[in-house]
Amino acid sequence: MNNPFLGLQNVPSFDVKSKDIVEKKDLDMKFMSGDFGIKGGEDISPEVSWKGAPSDTKSFVVTLYDPDAPTGSGFWHWAVANIPRSVHELIQDAGNKDNSKLPSGAIQLPNDARAKKYTGAAPPKGHGVHHYFLTVWALDIERVLIPEESTPAFLGFNMFGHVIARGVLKFEVEVK
Repeated sequence: MNNPFLGLQNVPSFDVKSKDIVEKKDLDMKFMSGDFGIKGGEDISPEVSWKGAPSDTKSFVVTLYDPDAPTGSGFWHWAVANIPRSVHELIQDAGNKDNSKLPSGAIQLPNDARAKKYTGAAPPKGHGVHHYFLTVWALDIERVLIPEESTPAFLGFNMFGHVIARGVLKFEVEVK
């Protein structure tokens, strides 16, 4: 398994949970990617909540990354930045393309499919188990000042040095 945090600063962790992602159970098809040909996939983002971030957190970022995608650079499925520090949950389908369910002030960046929305899990059939990292990043700044068309990698570059903690929910998906 590739380590998406290799080379990043060591920071404290906090709890990240989801009512929609159950450890050791298959991911519900609605959270898989119909856009990428998964039959029954609906590209609906799962609910995600967090607690225990440092009290001096000024904003949050939520990302979903698959380091096992056969690209040489992994695949960013979702990135939401500038989530106010008072928010501790993104509801199910917050990653829809009209941004109507995002907290006020938050921005959704285009993922690696260049879609400004959540794109569900879609490992190529027979490629084996893919490890997904749903990460909530606590930052010491209120806003990451980047263009709204920026890539998740550019977001990460601009967050570097401002991350004071992160919480990670890991899950696995395999399409046989």
